Parts: sequence; C-alpha cells; structure tokens
Amino acid sequence: MSTEPAKKPSVLFVCVHNAGRSQMAATFLTTLAQGRIDVRSAGSQPADQVNPAAVEAMAELGIDMSAEIPKVLTTEAVKESDVVITMGCGDECPYFPGKRYEDWVLEDPAGQGIEAVRPIRDEIKSRIEGLIDSLTPAAT
Repeated sequence: MSTEPAKKPSVLFVCVHNAGRSQMAATFLTTLAQGRIDVRSAGSQPADQVNPAAVEAMAELGIDMSAEIPKVLTTEAVKESDVVITMGCGDECPYFPGKRYEDWVLEDPAGQGIEAVRPIRDEIKSRIEGLIDSLTPAAT
C-alpha cells in the first residue's frame, strides 16, 4: 500500500478582469477547503485592482481579500489545474483534453454597489461548497 498522500486537486478560476467573481471564488475555496485543494485565479484581461465592492462583500463574512491582485491567465496555469472554472471569459480560456471544465454563469459585479454584489457572493459560496464536496473524499 502506498504511503504517499494523494495529490491535492487543483482549481483555476478564470474571468475577464480577475477582479470580482474569480477572486471571490478563489478566496472562498482557499478559506473553506482549508488546504485540501490548490487554488489559482486569473483573468484574460486583468484589471488594475480587485473590485472594492467584492472586497467589502467578503469582509462582511469575515474574509479578507484586500491584498489580492488580479493576475493574467497563462497556459501554464490551465495546464497545471485539474478543474478550470470559467466565469464569462468565453473562448479566451485555453482548452486541454482531460481537464474538468465548468462555466459558472454569474452576474459581473464590476461597477456594482455592495447590494448587487452580495447575492453574487452568496451564489459563489454555494457553488464553492458543492465544488469542495465533489473534489474531496468524505471524512470517514
């Protein structure tokens, strides 16, 4: 019997600006998975900064993502990930056979106030909880 730990699954979240949806998703997954899943996020056209309303919405739940910075999507990031979740980047995400791809249709929080961002945040959290369940074995 092998004593090596199983390879941690890795997830890449991709949206256009990597400033709202993908940042919230990555932060939720990092927080809720507690080190069981490797997490990355990127954008096809990264913004200069993370959406302040998204930062505020996460802070309301006690999660600080104020230090996050948008990152550019690279082919390597896709290649190194087991699951690629796109959020409105369309065909700009490279495709590799054998990867699990999901497209989460979520409203873009760009330019929205906190009231509009809260339901997007809550929908992302719900999807993240389901994603964790699908990627990690149930505790015995």
